[in-house]
Amino acid sequence: MATMRSFLDLLLHLVLLPALVCGVDLPTPVNEEVLGLVVFKAALQDPTAALASWNEADATPCNWDHVRCDPATSRVVRLVLDSLSLSGPLPRGLDRLPELAALSLANNNLSGPIPSGLSLLPALRSLDLSRNSFSGALPDDIALLPSLVALDLSSNAISGPLPESLFSAATCRSLRFLSLAGNRLEGPLPASLSRCSLLLHLNLSDNKLSGSPDFKSGLWSLFRLRVLDLSHNAFGGAVPNGVEYLHTLKKLRLNGNRFSGTIPAGVGLCLHLNSLDLSYNLFEGALPSSMRYLKSLNSLSLSNNQLSSEIPTWIGNLTAIQHMDLSNNKLTGILPASLGGLKELNYLSLSKNQLTGSIPDTIAGCTKLTELHLKKNQLNGCIPQGLFNIGLKVLDLSSNELTGAMPAGSTWISETLQSVDLSDNKLTGTIPPEMALFFGLRYLNLSWNNLRTQLPPELGLFRNLSVLDLRSSALYGPIPGDLCESGSLYLLQLDDNSLTGPIPEEIANCSSLYLLSLSHNNLNGSIPASMSQLRKLEILNLELNNLSGEIPQQLGTMDNLLAVNISHNQLIGRLPIGGVFQSLDQSALQGNLGLCTPLVMEPCKMNVPKPLVLDPDAYIPGISSSAPAMTNPAMPTRRRRFLSVSSIIAISAALIIILGVLVVTLLNVSTRRRIGLLKNGLESMCSSSTRSAGPAVGRMVLFDPKSSLRTEELEDEAEDLLSKATELGKGVFGTAYRTAVAGEGRILVIKKLSTANIVQYHEDFDREVRILGKVAHPNLMQLRGYYWTPQLQLLITDYTPHGSLHSRLHDRAESVPPLSWPDRFKIAIGTAKGLVHLHQAFRPSIIHYNLKPSNILLDEDCQPKISDFGLAKLLQKLDKHVISSRFQSAMGYMAPELACQSLRVNEKCDVYGYGVLMLELVTGKKPVEYGEDDVLILIDHVRVMLEQGNVLDCVDASMGEFPEEEVLPVLKLGLVCASQIPSSRPSMAEVVQILQVIKAPL
Repeated sequence: MATMRSFLDLLLHLVLLPALVCGVDLPTPVNEEVLGLVVFKAALQDPTAALASWNEADATPCNWDHVRCDPATSRVVRLVLDSLSLSGPLPRGLDRLPELAALSLANNNLSGPIPSGLSLLPALRSLDLSRNSFSGALPDDIALLPSLVALDLSSNAISGPLPESLFSAATCRSLRFLSLAGNRLEGPLPASLSRCSLLLHLNLSDNKLSGSPDFKSGLWSLFRLRVLDLSHNAFGGAVPNGVEYLHTLKKLRLNGNRFSGTIPAGVGLCLHLNSLDLSYNLFEGALPSSMRYLKSLNSLSLSNNQLSSEIPTWIGNLTAIQHMDLSNNKLTGILPASLGGLKELNYLSLSKNQLTGSIPDTIAGCTKLTELHLKKNQLNGCIPQGLFNIGLKVLDLSSNELTGAMPAGSTWISETLQSVDLSDNKLTGTIPPEMALFFGLRYLNLSWNNLRTQLPPELGLFRNLSVLDLRSSALYGPIPGDLCESGSLYLLQLDDNSLTGPIPEEIANCSSLYLLSLSHNNLNGSIPASMSQLRKLEILNLELNNLSGEIPQQLGTMDNLLAVNISHNQLIGRLPIGGVFQSLDQSALQGNLGLCTPLVMEPCKMNVPKPLVLDPDAYIPGISSSAPAMTNPAMPTRRRRFLSVSSIIAISAALIIILGVLVVTLLNVSTRRRIGLLKNGLESMCSSSTRSAGPAVGRMVLFDPKSSLRTEELEDEAEDLLSKATELGKGVFGTAYRTAVAGEGRILVIKKLSTANIVQYHEDFDREVRILGKVAHPNLMQLRGYYWTPQLQLLITDYTPHGSLHSRLHDRAESVPPLSWPDRFKIAIGTAKGLVHLHQAFRPSIIHYNLKPSNILLDEDCQPKISDFGLAKLLQKLDKHVISSRFQSAMGYMAPELACQSLRVNEKCDVYGYGVLMLELVTGKKPVEYGEDDVLILIDHVRVMLEQGNVLDCVDASMGEFPEEEVLPVLKLGLVCASQIPSSRPSMAEVVQILQVIKAPL
């Protein structure tokens, strides 16, 4: 800083020296504060020109934007530059502002370490550098700010331990507010923290701090504290009594740690406490009875602990409570009737406990209640009528033992109720027709009950219903034709009931459906052709019904359809041409003895009328078609025989085939001419290696005869195609090179396969590669052709200029922006859809075996394209030893069964690799990272953080803001996909379904 001051003095001297030499009148001396702020501005990037008014020609900065001066002294006292999109490191120059009392640079893009020198601002009382990208350790001289009252460095990337010097006597003499939340600080709390006895607000949440804090002589001695937030760290141990000394405490957050033992009894003596969050810890025992005195408490969260005993009746004394969450504990006993006294309560969750008895009628007295969650207990009895009359938005009573009928409710609820889950109970009776008045309802789940009723036609009047789940509910009768009158349903599940009659033609009104499941019923009749109008449908399940007739050919035009199951019906005839129907496996078709497909080993049946044969005598002059035939042999008979319709069709077909053969022959001649140059060049490249073994016989094959690719238009000479200059990179199966197509500006990729263990017979190679050439999907890299000799095999694909997912996550240049959450979600669901196509569109399925970010290529819209799929089929012998040796580069992505000969390898190994890829997408970390002293296994790391309640700390900070309601389930889904047990992993079609639900939350 002294060097900088000398530089500024020299600059000022050089400005004034010419005037002194020439004897001219000197201008007014440059204001040092102006000079300091100009230097400060010059080092910043200001894309919005927010500091355009900062003019070095001004005599004072007091009229500049974002600058405030003391009217008496005209000195700068306040500099507020929040949310101006400023970037770059924190500049120097502020030391020229000796009376600066408040400095705020919050919510910008500033980066690099926080420089030393801030201690040269003796009057600084408030320093706010929050919500930037500062990194490195805390500078030591912050502790030398004698007047500092408020310090906010939250939401940065500051790392290292908390220095003891931060809480020096000089700093703590004035410090009232301290927030270091949302950084990467680690290690224990320094003992010197107890010196800051005047602290009012202490927030150290969302870091990596650990150890057992000194509560008795440390934190509990900060008796002026109003806010104490240590949430989402790695603290552990018991929390001793003594919190009662914090008489002014209003907010206590210790959630997301590893604290154990009982909740300290003294917490109930903090009479001003209005927010208490101890969730996601290891607390046990009962709620301390002293908590009954917390008359000001409006938020209580004790979820995800090991609390036991009954819910005390004094819970009704917390009359100010608005949010109460005691879910996922071991609470027993009945729900106390005193809950009805909580008149301000708007959120109550007691899910996942061991509660018994009935739901008290008094709970209807909570007139401000909007969400009630009681799922996964052992509650019995009837649902109180009053619950449907208090303005609830979300009601979840699933997985209990509730009986009786579903209450009808009143019309008032039609404006509030959005989600109802009563599944997995013992409810009986009809679905109340009054439910049609619930115009705000989006989610209705009554599955796994014993309703024994028909579907009320009024269900079609739901205006906004998105999910209707009535599986296994003993329903009977027909499916109402107006069930989809609103057109808002995107998930309809009526499986495992006793529904009869046909599938209504009006099913086409369900225009938003992406999942339709009607399996395990008694539906009959044919599949309606109108179902083809469901253009968004992705999953169709009609198995185990009595459906008959032919499958409408129109269903083959449903491009979004990914999974179909029509097994165990009475369907006959050909499968629809196109779409997913040409790639269904036997399990999706079995039980239909009349289908015309090799997968059903029974004679097929067709609803085709017999061919019409014309009467040969119909056109004989003088003979009517209705007259009897002439039998006199002496009479000569003149007859003109006409061909039957079937003969005419056969002859026409033969002519068409002959014409097609001629066209194909001409195209082949043209294609051979086009590819001759490249073929000769490629053959010349391997000539030296084939002289001893005889002449090489090469062949070039392009899969798209209509392609505009001309081999003579390749800009590079054939011998230069595989040069180092055009090399893109090396992979498991070989090396990729790029080349350009002249006149088109189009780039292609030529992949030279490693010949070790590759099939050596052209017929085998051609058969496998042609299968890959038929793969056509937006999320799969299209194979354009190949070149083959016994010594050289090349594959031709398109080129993606935006590189791979690996490069965007781990090798990103500074000029390339990080992937946002919408882009990452797009990549996740696109990759899943591509894998579904590989697994379901071909029999046997195409298994990738080597799924990882380097094989996920991105186009200009961040749409993923999976490459290198199916190449494992080109190996001469695909056993587990070969896989293990060839896929060492996929460390961390390989499913464990690939190394175990006793386990069957199937599509689930791709699901494992996909799960790891999802975790990598969200966290930005590689599956295996090596530190100086340890190795980080991504799957284990995320699982541990999830168990501790800190899983959102794993999220890649570079992607900025993200919706927790999407990121958290995606992380959980990634862990499920990466299960060690193959049977525990979902199929890729199920993964797509789950991701659709995550993206369109209820």
